[in-house]
Amino acid sequence: MRAVQFTRYGPPEVVHVAEVEEPHAGPGQVRIAVRASGLSPGETLIRSGAVRDAIPVKFPYRTGFDAAGVVDEVGEGVTGVAVGDEVFGMTTTTARGANADFTVLAHWAPKPAAWTWEEAGGAAGSAETATRVLDRLAVGDGHTLLVQGAAGAVGAVTVQLAVARGARVLGTASEHNHDFLRSLGAEPTTYGPGLPQRIHALAPSGVDAVADCAGGALPDLVTIAGDAERVVTIAPDFTAAAHGVHLSHGAPAGEVGTTADPLAVHGLAIAVALAAEGRLRVPVAATFPLTEAAAAHTLSETRHARGKIVLTT
Repeated sequence: MRAVQFTRYGPPEVVHVAEVEEPHAGPGQVRIAVRASGLSPGETLIRSGAVRDAIPVKFPYRTGFDAAGVVDEVGEGVTGVAVGDEVFGMTTTTARGANADFTVLAHWAPKPAAWTWEEAGGAAGSAETATRVLDRLAVGDGHTLLVQGAAGAVGAVTVQLAVARGARVLGTASEHNHDFLRSLGAEPTTYGPGLPQRIHALAPSGVDAVADCAGGALPDLVTIAGDAERVVTIAPDFTAAAHGVHLSHGAPAGEVGTTADPLAVHGLAIAVALAAEGRLRVPVAATFPLTEAAAAHTLSETRHARGKIVLTT
């Protein structure tokens, strides 16, 4: 089968499609024939070598963490799903390899009928991450949440899940994305210098929590929250601890220098329920065939994609 991988650090051009052996479903897993899979922005940093000291990898490194497709193998002990079912979900954080013709999922849920394959292919990672951050911050009804980087793949889903919890959501993005944020239920503002003043103008009584999906502004975000404990970042900013901010990740404990948060896999079921009610969209920034994975990495590195970048098979 075909799988996207890289065998050395470097620019997007080191990413390529290789012929590899097919994986098979183990106990508690399912295998899918992949229709679409998400590109993980964090993997562009891994590929470039920028985080090699914090996240060393073994080559070849096969990419992709979330995918959607049709079940074609069911592992031992698995119930409630059968060959032929349409699902979306996630690989293990260590195995990855979702950007391929076939992949093994460790966590999954039924594909919502309202979603295209492209939307479903990029949904699981964002839904899990957003739920994990919102759970950590205990965001609920009546709270005010700031989402930094609200137009990105995780940010857009975080906005919608927070709104569904009854929170008031403020979101930062470039001005051309402000109408998009309004359509998701957020009150938009721009990022950059002067952010604390702009947030104070929108929310004079302050915010209850900050979800940082972009990075690069932790001092301002701590000022806005009033307490570093009320800020959670998912950006690969290894200065977070110096600011007293929790860096949330789903990697194995200790891999990024801190204890990982438990994966919020219940976020997939929440996503399914909200999608059925028409309350959760999965914005897709761009779609590329598997063979153009390098071009997808190039777009991801601009950090200006509105939503998820997806690869199709």
